[in-house]
Amino acid sequence: MQNKLLLSYTVLLASASTALPAWAAEVQLSLELPRLNVAEYHRPYVAIWAERAGEPATSLAVWYDQKKANNAGAKWLPDMRQWWRKSGRDLSMPMDGVSGATRPVGEHKVDLSKSLGRLPAGKYELVVEVAREGGGREVQRLALQLPIASASQVSVQGEHELGALSLSVKP
Repeated sequence: MQNKLLLSYTVLLASASTALPAWAAEVQLSLELPRLNVAEYHRPYVAIWAERAGEPATSLAVWYDQKKANNAGAKWLPDMRQWWRKSGRDLSMPMDGVSGATRPVGEHKVDLSKSLGRLPAGKYELVVEVAREGGGREVQRLALQLPIASASQVSVQGEHELGALSLSVKP
């Protein structure tokens, strides 16, 4: 009986691990939140997701004000309009492993290796959307091919709410 149970568990574990690909790659996103010269500065909300033509978007990170009582910070999430329409309205926030607190001005590194390692092979766009209360919105896109065959780096420059963005990949 114990051997049958062990065999069943092993088969179940093996099938679960082959159901989703696991790319052994390092994927780092570097994004800059610039200092803005405004009368009343609010830290921006940031959504990072991967999308592929014809498929639902996969939320990778959402930074918002989690310290407000009764999750009141979530009421501003729809201001990140593209993310909200693609996947945000279907999620319950806070979301373990995805949501986090807003970040201050400066450069921030986001390790996406584990999150992207669960996606099937294909051509993706990594999308970063920023919205700030009393401020503007901005969306930037970076191309990404999975699985990762060779080391590369893709960079774009934000226009106002975002500074430099850089996606660095290594197999």
